Amino acid sequence: MVRRDSHDERFRRLAAAGHDVHGEASFVAGYQPATVLDAGCGTGRVAVELARRGIRTVGVDNDAGALDVARSKSSDVRWLLGELHSLHVTRRSGAPVMFHVVLAAGNLMILLPRGSESRVLTRLAAHLVPGGLLVAGFQLLDGNYSLADYDDDCAAAGLELYERFSTWSRDPFRVDGGYVVAVHRRPRD
Repeated sequence: MVRRDSHDERFRRLAAAGHDVHGEASFVAGYQPATVLDAGCGTGRVAVELARRGIRTVGVDNDAGALDVARSKSSDVRWLLGELHSLHVTRRSGAPVMFHVVLAAGNLMILLPRGSESRVLTRLAAHLVPGGLLVAGFQLLDGNYSLADYDDDCAAAGLELYERFSTWSRDPFRVDGGYVVAVHRRPRD
């Protein structure tokens, strides 16, 4: 497990060196969503930036320490402790909360416990409005969760492929590129 302070420090160094550390937020903001669920939000780097851009954002993670760090960065994001394979984001009334975009950045899909990916995608898809987008970015590594498996699991969750890129900068997808940013859509009813 990556230490939370070293993860944040890495991005502080990159920003100080002039690198754009908000590629994921810029990518998501390009779809002009009103609401975003940042699944596996960690210490909140992306969720905080989305909220700063005026997007109502909820961040969820299973690491209480990471969420403590995230809470210290912003009170504009609703931070939730929970497991993605059993996720149910609700309002105080108990009504489900639906999102225009659900984001699974930071290699989330290849960091999940092996065998839980389909359940996680089903839960994430259940939080999308009709026409809503699931956006995931992850490395394509031999012997790991594959893009074909991801596409199959998205289809089983009722999602259809919308777009695919090789970077958060929207570079065209290349099979041999080693990284994918996949966008799947929940069909409109």
